[in-house]
Amino acid sequence: MTDMLEQEPQTQLLKTADDGSDAVTLRKCQLVVLQGVDKGKKISLHKNSTTIGKRETNDFVLSDKTVSRTHVAIDYTADSFVLRDLGSTNGSYLNGSRVKEAYLAPGDVIKMGNTQIEFRAFDEKVKVAPSSNEQFGLLVGTSLKMRQIFGILERIAPTNASVIVEGETGTGKDLVAQSIHEHSARRSRPFVVFDCSAVAPNLIESELFGHEKGAFTGAIKSRRGAFEEAHGGTIFLDEIGELTAELQPKLLRALEQRQVKRVGGNTTINIDVRIICATNKNLRTEVTEGRFREDLYYRLSVVKIIIPPVRERPEDIPALIEHILRDSKFNRGPEGGLRVTRIDDDALKLLQRYQWPGNVRELVNTLERATSFVESETITRGHIDFVFSHMEHEEEGTERLVVDKQLPFKEAKQRVLEVFEKDYLQDLLDRNNGNLSAAAREAGIDRKHIRNLLKKYGINAKE
Repeated sequence: MTDMLEQEPQTQLLKTADDGSDAVTLRKCQLVVLQGVDKGKKISLHKNSTTIGKRETNDFVLSDKTVSRTHVAIDYTADSFVLRDLGSTNGSYLNGSRVKEAYLAPGDVIKMGNTQIEFRAFDEKVKVAPSSNEQFGLLVGTSLKMRQIFGILERIAPTNASVIVEGETGTGKDLVAQSIHEHSARRSRPFVVFDCSAVAPNLIESELFGHEKGAFTGAIKSRRGAFEEAHGGTIFLDEIGELTAELQPKLLRALEQRQVKRVGGNTTINIDVRIICATNKNLRTEVTEGRFREDLYYRLSVVKIIIPPVRERPEDIPALIEHILRDSKFNRGPEGGLRVTRIDDDALKLLQRYQWPGNVRELVNTLERATSFVESETITRGHIDFVFSHMEHEEEGTERLVVDKQLPFKEAKQRVLEVFEKDYLQDLLDRNNGNLSAAAREAGIDRKHIRNLLKKYGINAKE
């Protein structure tokens, strides 16, 4: 698989399998003669430049006498295939129009002399060896699905291939983009994040491509856009599926020409950026239903990564928890040491059984809330039960702690703490059949302290 990527980087579309198998979809591009004396002849595009003509030294030799000796070349540049006429006698035509140079998309028909050739792309499933590593940049996972993704990322990160990352909200698509950038040759250059869903539609063009002074009301000075800011580095277009139909062709043109024009400007500005996109939508479905341009999808999806939801990889949860507790600021004490160092088995089993509608983001929030109530160094089943019992899940799959916001801060916090302590103690005693000594040992709390808390909340226990 490594050799294939090194030899044919320009023909790849790598896509993680939807069925959970250890396979990826590999996109291959080829030319097939549809009409002419060489009908049926084909060639796979596996070079940075492929020449076509009747001279024997061409990569794709045609027998048609109406074709020039070296008629056209097909170059791979910036994740795109470009058709170039090489001064042919009869000219070169793309989909019926004469061209000197043009970008190719699957299904395009090239005519030279009496020969017609179709540019095709087809998907082929191949096995990919999962990575032996359980971490890639900011991503962690021990499951086969995640190690398979790591195997792909390790191979494509050093290239300039465009990437689309699909997955549910909260799966860490932004971390994929950042990790790719940090493992690329562009790591010392800018990493610019642009959220297509967070900018008003009438401002997106200006934010992406920049504007000149006076271009519109409020444009009091010229301003560089996200593409210019990312020059030499990586631009991460988050929620690309939200890009309006009016802006999609402008983005396509920028990707094809590697140039942008500021709003209100007349000059073009060359850009050198790597494109990584993310969406919680299925872009292939969006294309089929007419909401996303097929040619733009083709330009973006040289590599397609699908991040599985947490509920499909519960075996990753222990590693995720260890990573979150080790690296999160919320788990640091005043002097920088870790406040919580472990999670007990009962709590871990509960977290692995949970469905996680908010994915890793929800797991982080749950651990942060549980940590805030821990007095020792261990998160227990009681802490997790309390957090879950006081969460309300909103429609988008996120969650929040139920708090009476009408109260002053200290009083509201005390109310939450009291509810937690009462629920935690009752559950702790139930698990230990009311035995105070056993409960104290499990919770890691002094018997006297537990006895005082039980008295406070009117809970009976055995001595």
